[in-house]
Amino acid sequence: MTFYELATLDTVIFGAGKAGAGLERWVTEGAGRFCGAWATDIGALNRIFILRAFDDLGGVFAERERALLHANPFGCADHLVGLTMESYRGLDFLPPVAAGKFGPIYEFRTYKTKINGIRPTMEKWRTAVPAREAYSKLTVAMYGLDGAPRLTQIWPYANLADRSSARAKSVADGVWPPKGGPDWLLPDMTSQIALPLPFSPLQ
Repeated sequence: MTFYELATLDTVIFGAGKAGAGLERWVTEGAGRFCGAWATDIGALNRIFILRAFDDLGGVFAERERALLHANPFGCADHLVGLTMESYRGLDFLPPVAAGKFGPIYEFRTYKTKINGIRPTMEKWRTAVPAREAYSKLTVAMYGLDGAPRLTQIWPYANLADRSSARAKSVADGVWPPKGGPDWLLPDMTSQIALPLPFSPLQ
């Protein structure tokens, strides 16, 4: 099982382009495996997502402490107005995130679960994800290790029309959502569309 850190960087207006060079240096010099960097296009704007993978939580927290104690966290503090770093564990039946060109549209979806909902949700997904991936690829699904119980997913698409088609067809065919899966979720759900930054291993 792989551990992940998803960092959310809220920037000044048009900050993603200004922050790129510093961000690239930060993730290159840091620990862990850099998976991807995206700037939001639909949803909360002026936001950057950074996803990194780690073999253990020690690596996650070492990088978190590096950012918290650094004079210039993520190499772009002058362009930031907010920073959140969240720890996750990938669902145990999914492979680690692999680099490649799968987008350029990436949807970040987060579902809050019931207090005891992580394991039942994971088991529902274990059964349903293989059939769902016949419609579109799943980059990662992971559950939070800090904060509220939640499941975050990243889905890539060639364009927004493909996203709409894959989602509508998988629902119409009875493949998605997982049968009984929504029973373990709360109505608190978010979706944001983001585009890869030029240096992102996921494009």
